[in-house]
Amino acid sequence: MRTTPAMADERNFRSTYYEKVGCRSVEERKSLEILLKDKPLNVLKLKQFCIRFTVPNIHRNVLWNFLLGVTPAYTDSRQYVMTQREAVYNDLQRALQVLRVVDEKTPKHRVLYAMWLLETKQLCLGYDLNKENPFSKITEVLLQIFDNDIEIYWMAKGFHEYSHEIQEEMGKLSDLTSTILDKEDNGMFLHLKSCDILSVLPLAKWYGSFFAGVLSELALIRIWDKICGGSIKIVIFVFIEILRTLRRRVLRSVDLNSLLECIDSIRDEQETADLIVNKAIELWQQNKGHNEFILQSKSKTLI
Repeated sequence: MRTTPAMADERNFRSTYYEKVGCRSVEERKSLEILLKDKPLNVLKLKQFCIRFTVPNIHRNVLWNFLLGVTPAYTDSRQYVMTQREAVYNDLQRALQVLRVVDEKTPKHRVLYAMWLLETKQLCLGYDLNKENPFSKITEVLLQIFDNDIEIYWMAKGFHEYSHEIQEEMGKLSDLTSTILDKEDNGMFLHLKSCDILSVLPLAKWYGSFFAGVLSELALIRIWDKICGGSIKIVIFVFIEILRTLRRRVLRSVDLNSLLECIDSIRDEQETADLIVNKAIELWQQNKGHNEFILQSKSKTLI
């Protein structure tokens, strides 16, 4: 059957629509399944997939575990590695129970945070586990997405390494945020600057937790796909699109507290969160983040 221009336009329209709502074509899913059969798994190609596409839900667990360093490149070694991971997990949990740091009433994300503190030698007597921190925020999201607590703990550690990288680069990321906001929405930039809001924004908190607790988990996973691909700068575009999506309310905000209240209002608005994520990914791609981070991943792999 010959394809007419009208049919081609319709197909292109559908492809664009599916792209915006996060649906992937059968071909892309098949290409990922082929990549996941490689022995050993190719970290660069899988990162490139995360950069270019939304990861199918059915493969997200396997892909994230690998890219975050939880599972090895050789699938034949996976069972042995996970047995060792489980042993460490159980030892840490048992130690916390013996020390009476946690009990059966302690929320799971707090338990996992305490385990990480113990493993990294940061847990001290009387430490406040309720203290806000990126690790707990990240873990709360992962607990909503996955079921295996052992994998969740190790994935949280992998995400926290990216979070630490963000904290180290916050000076540059803050400057880049202002530059891009000025370029994309000068009126918004000037308003926030004139109200002395721009310089006191809690960007380190938002960026370091990849907007956990700000946007819904179902929307966040598409941004976290990109984080797994090594694209930490995408957080800048998420923030800018939050402001632009809430533009009218933001322009009525005259201090930091009113702006924070405005942003807090979207926590349970799934449609708004989906819109923000779609626009953030589109803006990020327009700013050539796509190619930049593929090259960055290549250099890291070569090292």
